[in-house]
Amino acid sequence: MQQTKIKIPFSNNRIRAKEVRLIDETGNQIGVISLEEALAKAKEKGLDLVQITEKVEPPVCKITDLGKYLYSLKKKERQQKHHHIGELKGIRLTFAISDHDIEVRSNQAMKFLLKGDKVLVEMRLRGREKAHQDMAREKMQRFASKIGQLLPIKIERELKKEPRGFTMIISKK
Repeated sequence: MQQTKIKIPFSNNRIRAKEVRLIDETGNQIGVISLEEALAKAKEKGLDLVQITEKVEPPVCKITDLGKYLYSLKKKERQQKHHHIGELKGIRLTFAISDHDIEVRSNQAMKFLLKGDKVLVEMRLRGREKAHQDMAREKMQRFASKIGQLLPIKIERELKKEPRGFTMIISKK
């Protein structure tokens, strides 16, 4: 099993600021107080004073159990590692595409959609192909309907005319 690397925050006497913005163990914000006063409050409750962030002035500190705080950070990192963020994948069609090629491209788009990605479908028109935009539009619609027969889809961005052709974005419902 792979160990997760997290940065251990400063706690208790390792905090170097003179004043801290304190958050108590229930999550209520107490305000800006001196470090000695914050350490006394944490010791009184039998907990640790943990520096949450040093990016602001004064740094934010919380009264909590250091072990539980580190565990929650590790758990959050593990969840982020396994969470799949949908990307935008591209499928390019040509004007003279055959029915078999439409089927191959739709199967590839299905794989992307089932993984949770969005699919950008584009058709580039070159030269005299630009004179037959209605045929190109119809092939794009046929492609979308082919996918729609197999999987419930949502068209994120409708078929849009661009200077060099057409594009649309499809995602899974």
